[in-house]
Amino acid sequence: MITRQELEGQWNQVKGQVQERWGEFSDNELREARGSADQLVGVIQQKTGESRRAIEDFLEQVVENGGTIAQQAADTARAYSEHASETAQEQYEQVSQKVREGYEHAGQMVQRKPIESVAVAFGAGIVAGVVVGLVLKSR
Repeated sequence: MITRQELEGQWNQVKGQVQERWGEFSDNELREARGSADQLVGVIQQKTGESRRAIEDFLEQVVENGGTIAQQAADTARAYSEHASETAQEQYEQVSQKVREGYEHAGQMVQRKPIESVAVAFGAGIVAGVVVGLVLKSR
């Protein structure tokens, strides 16, 4: 016989399976028996006429399968998490490599054309200073 904890822990699964097998149950009827396996079996037995043993076997099977489904969901979530982690690591490495290449390229450009590089840096500094000054002045 299933325990109260098993029934409570997998109530949605149990309720859905009972309604799927015996479609004549409303949510209210099942809510009355929530938490008590004996009450649930009694309600089902009264409404369907099935034997107590058959109902108990069905409920035990639902609880067992519910645990299996939960384990499968956890395994799937873990696999997706690992895949996402690996993908994020690969993306980080690619971006890091591109930044290093850009830094090296900038260094080479400064070595080849130092005067132009200084002029561009000076111009960028002037523009940034003017923009910051205008923003601060407008406040």
